[in-house]
Amino acid sequence: MWRRIFSTSTSTSTSAPAAFTSKGKKWDALIIGGGHNGLTAAAYLARSGLSVAVLERRHLIGGAAVTEELVPGFKFSRCSYLQSLLRPSVIRELELGRHGLKLLKRNPSSFTPCLDGRYLLLGPDAELNHSEISKFSKQDAEAYPRYENQLQRFCSFMDYLLDSPTPEVSHKVLSFTDRMRDKLQKSIFWAHCFRRAIFLWQKDMVDFMDLLLSPASKVLNNWFETDVLKATLATDAVIGTMGTVHTPGSGYVLLHHVMGETDGDRGIWSYVEGGMGAVSSAISNAAREAGAHIVTNAEVAQLMINDDSGAVKGVVLADGTEVHSSVVLSNATPYRTFMELVPQSVLPEEFRCAISNLDYSSGTTKINIAVDRLPQFQCCNPSIQEAGPQHVGTIHIGSESMEEIDLSYRDALSGFPSQRPLIEMTIPSVLDKTISPPGKHVINLFVQYTPYRPSVGSWEDLAFRESFAQRCFSLIDEYAPGFSSSVIDYDMLTPVDLEREFGLTGGNIFHGAMGLDSLFLMRPVKGWSGYRTPVQGLYLCGSGAHPGGGVMGAPGRNAARVVIQDMKSLRH
Repeated sequence: MWRRIFSTSTSTSTSAPAAFTSKGKKWDALIIGGGHNGLTAAAYLARSGLSVAVLERRHLIGGAAVTEELVPGFKFSRCSYLQSLLRPSVIRELELGRHGLKLLKRNPSSFTPCLDGRYLLLGPDAELNHSEISKFSKQDAEAYPRYENQLQRFCSFMDYLLDSPTPEVSHKVLSFTDRMRDKLQKSIFWAHCFRRAIFLWQKDMVDFMDLLLSPASKVLNNWFETDVLKATLATDAVIGTMGTVHTPGSGYVLLHHVMGETDGDRGIWSYVEGGMGAVSSAISNAAREAGAHIVTNAEVAQLMINDDSGAVKGVVLADGTEVHSSVVLSNATPYRTFMELVPQSVLPEEFRCAISNLDYSSGTTKINIAVDRLPQFQCCNPSIQEAGPQHVGTIHIGSESMEEIDLSYRDALSGFPSQRPLIEMTIPSVLDKTISPPGKHVINLFVQYTPYRPSVGSWEDLAFRESFAQRCFSLIDEYAPGFSSSVIDYDMLTPVDLEREFGLTGGNIFHGAMGLDSLFLMRPVKGWSGYRTPVQGLYLCGSGAHPGGGVMGAPGRNAARVVIQDMKSLRH
C-alpha cells in the first residue's frame, strides 16, 4: 500500500535576521507573501531604486507556484502545474530567461480518451486538429480554425487591459494639477480601449460580449456539434471554479485560460523545466539582483497602523518582530488581508462588508502522484511502453460530454465529492527529465468537484480522503487499466489543505471567484480596483486584484507601477 502524504501543520515563523530588523531600519516597501505576484512586485519596486523586503510565511518562496520534492527523487509542481498566462511583458522586462526560466512547449497539447475506443488529440498543428476532429465531424473540423481565430482576436483586445492598472476613481483629494493629470491618464486608457474596439468591428464586439455574458455551453453549442470536442474545450471554462458549463459568465473563464502564450505562440501552455517553482525562482533572482531582500519563515500576524493618521507604519511578525515601512503590499487574498491582518476599526463599514461577502467557493483538489510507469490508454496502442503523443499534453478524464461535467458539478452542489470527477491529468516528466528518476514519472491530477465542507464526512478524516483518491484512480483505470497499481506515492490537497498550506481562502486558486461581478473595475470590490485600499499606504498585489488569478504576474507588475507613481507624487 502506498504512503499517503498528508500535512496538517503550517510553517512556523523563525526570528528574522538581525540585519533585516535592525533598530531604526525602515524599508521603502514591504510585501506580504512571496508568491509569484509578490516577487514580481518586489522586482519592479527594487528596480526603481526602492529598498524592498518580501516576507514569506512558508519555508520556501513561490506561493502556489512551487516545486516540492515530497517523494525522494520526485519533484512536484505542487499547486499550479502549467505555464501560459505569465505576461510576456514580465518575462521580457525582468529577463526571466537569463534568470533560469526555461519553457517546454507541448505538442499535442490535449488528449481526450473515450470509453468507446476513440480519442481526440488537439494542439498547435492545424493539420493534426483538422484530421482529429474530422474523425467525429467534418463540419466541426472546418469550424475549429474560425473558433480559434476569433478567440485570438478577443485575446489581443484583452492584452492592454491585462497589462494596465484599472482607471479607478481616486479617493484622495487632489490638487488641480493632479486632477488634470489623473483625467489625462484615464482618457488615454479609454482611448486605447476604444481604438482596439474599432479594430474588432461591431460583429466581433457583439460576439465578444456574448462570450463574456453567456454560459460556455451556449457558446460551444453554437460553434460545434461533437460532444467530446465541446467537453474538451469546456474544461477551460470551469477549471478552478465552483461553477458548471451552464453558469452564465463561464465563457469569460474559458477566454481567461486561452489568453496566454508561450514564446510568442498564443494559447500554448507549457511545462516549466524544474517545475513551477522555477517560475518563482527566476522572478526572485531578478528581484534579488535588483536589491530586494526576501525572507522565509516570516509570517505576518498583523499590520501596524498609525493611530493619528490611520496610515500603515509596518507589520508585526508572528514572533513579535516589528518591521517598519509606510508602504505595504499584500499578496495575500483580500479576505486574509482585510479581515485578518488589518484592524477592523480602521476599515469603512461598507468596504469591510463587501470584502466579507466575496465568493471564495472552491471545488478544486490537486493530487500529485509518483508512478513507476506511464499510464497505457486502451484507445491507443497499449503494448508500446514509451511516451506517445497522448502523454505529452493535458489528458482529459471523465469529460466526454458537457453533461458529464455538469453531473460532476451537481454532486458537489449537494455537498458530495463528485462520483465521477472531472480530471485533468498532466505528465510533465515526459518532457522534463529533471523531476523524476529514469523510467519513473510525475503525474499531476487537477480534480473537480470537491466541496470545501462535505455534507457527509470530512477532509480531516484519512479514510475519507483515501476513498476519494481511490475514486479518482479507479476512474483513470477505466481508460488506462492498471494505472492504480503504478502509484508509488501521492500527495492530495483538498480545498481545506489549499487554504491551510498556501493561504488560499476557501481553497480558491484565483484568490476569489472570476465571475463578471468580480473582474476589472469590480475586483476585488467596486470602487477599489486600482490596487490602493482604504488604508493609506496599503496596496493589494495578488490575484485578488485586477486582472485576476493564474500565474500571470500582472497584478504584481501593475501594483508596483501604482506604488511607484504614488511615491513620486509624494516627493513633488
